[in-house]
Amino acid sequence: MRLTLSAAAFLGLSVALFQDLPAQGQTQASSTFEVVATPDANPNSELFAASASSPNDIWAVGQSTIHFEGTTWTAFSAPMIKGDNNSFLQGVVDISPTLAWAAGNVTDGAHPGQVIEQWNGTKWSLFPAPKFGKKDQADVFAMTASSANDVWAIGSLMNRGTGLVSPLFEHWNGTAWTATTGELNNQFLFGASADAPNDAWAAGFNGSDNIETSAMHWDGANWKSVPTPNVGEGTNKLNAVLALAPNDAWAVGFSTPVAPPEQATTLTLIEHFDGTSWAVVPSPNVGPNGANQSNRLLGLTANSANDIWAFGSYFPADGSGYQMTLLLHWDGTSWTVASSPSPTKGGLPCDLLWAGVVPSSGNLWILGSVHDGTLAIHMTTGADSSLVSSF
Repeated sequence: MRLTLSAAAFLGLSVALFQDLPAQGQTQASSTFEVVATPDANPNSELFAASASSPNDIWAVGQSTIHFEGTTWTAFSAPMIKGDNNSFLQGVVDISPTLAWAAGNVTDGAHPGQVIEQWNGTKWSLFPAPKFGKKDQADVFAMTASSANDVWAIGSLMNRGTGLVSPLFEHWNGTAWTATTGELNNQFLFGASADAPNDAWAAGFNGSDNIETSAMHWDGANWKSVPTPNVGEGTNKLNAVLALAPNDAWAVGFSTPVAPPEQATTLTLIEHFDGTSWAVVPSPNVGPNGANQSNRLLGLTANSANDIWAFGSYFPADGSGYQMTLLLHWDGTSWTVASSPSPTKGGLPCDLLWAGVVPSSGNLWILGSVHDGTLAIHMTTGADSSLVSSF
């Protein structure tokens, strides 16, 4: 199965045997997520990103493009996205029922590289993207926005001649998409989040000799690298970031305790920015520990600063390579493992959570994939919060 760089770099998307393994040394947070029916519009239908303008206007995109109008999820066609593992939408921003943006990549065919699409209330259409040199390949892995005229598409720009990669920042100002790049440092950015026009984050990893976490911050004028910590001796990656305030941002991913070529499990990695620096925050894992046991976080969303959800998948210790959904909760004090549905029973379980959105207070949607299909879980908490993470 061929994958985009982002999908392959996150997990390798293998199949899984369902097991209900306890969280070692952790108390499970109370949660009542339920699986909600979603269409499988394509042969492969993973969902990688989600965004909402209201509880009745939610988009989730990936190898399928589906919409929730308050009652039912419905599939829509998107140009060049065919579910054939050669094309993926990696980011989406829902501005209103008549305006949304999505971006992603085509990995095969005559014109590999990024695609930008616009929803006009009726259909998705290709939209002109920034132009690059003949040897340049632009890939987009995330989107975020602070307003209708302040939209970011984040990714990487690779020169096919030299193989060098630089971080890529594409911006919509209400009139056109323009692009800027950072220095050539083999930095891959997989997550993006903005809470204001002068406060946005992009996070990922540096792909040089030692693969380490990386983050870049937008201050309203420039994107600048900000140091991020690493754990253990092996690979560290950040897959998603969430900006809540200038002094409150979170990023999630995974760390590896030992350096290659030793085979090693991966562990959840959560980092927090307090307005001055990033620091690792202790995070739980599903156990028992074993040579094949791995936990990885792919995304996060928040109902409030003290009600945050991080999610992804975990691998059982039996070495099968199968995956089940993983869900962690922050209550303002600590992270704990929460109950999470893994709907596939038997067969080829491969249940992952990739994207989350809070279209209204206490109304949480987390989306992802099962083997060759879409997955959505939903929880209504009745929480009263001023912070709603729509974009």
